[in-house]
Amino acid sequence: MRFQIQYLFKYFFKILPYLKVTIEYAGLSLLFGLIFGSILATFKLQKNKVLKYFGVVYTAIFRSVPPVVLLFLVYYGLPQLVLNLFGIDIQNEEKILYVIITISILSMVSLSEVIRSAYISIDKGQYEAAISTGLLPVQAMIRIVIPQMIYVALPSIGNIVIYLIKEGSLGFTIGLVDVFGKANSLNQNSYSNYILEIYVALALIYWFSSIILERALKLIEKRVSFGR
Repeated sequence: MRFQIQYLFKYFFKILPYLKVTIEYAGLSLLFGLIFGSILATFKLQKNKVLKYFGVVYTAIFRSVPPVVLLFLVYYGLPQLVLNLFGIDIQNEEKILYVIITISILSMVSLSEVIRSAYISIDKGQYEAAISTGLLPVQAMIRIVIPQMIYVALPSIGNIVIYLIKEGSLGFTIGLVDVFGKANSLNQNSYSNYILEIYVALALIYWFSSIILERALKLIEKRVSFGR
């Protein structure tokens, strides 16, 4: 069928409200990924061989598992595991929960490598100099090391956020209605008569979202680099 521009705009504005679901799981996945990714990076930097080995093995395992496979394992396996261990039934929890867990697991692997690399890139003499001036180790990390780590890691974190937005679209396979899920639903309801218009509209939403995100990250990066 001939491409009809009016249907492109029609479906664009039908899909757009569901962007808030995409932003929700991407934002929460980033938050949990940063928290647990920092812990995993700390394990990798430890001299303790057990912790270091755990971090390396965890990274190797979850780097090799396709996201959609991990999503199915979390969606079908986690409720049974929680029921067997704690007697709690989470089978009817919101589907976004399983997407957040899955994407958090995947993101913490990438973020742990970003954080570890950022830490290694900072001259250790700065930390030692801060300690010698009377700062506590925690103060030296917060005031000297971490701000520089953020500056180094920010571009890579921006790429990971875009990755989270795209990978989260797999949530439609378990029934999550985000922008991709809504587009898929609209396509089914229209019997694929406007499939091109629907998915061009979806692509535009992802494209605009990525551009806005990149601009926001550039502003943050500029702000963080102020005074360097």
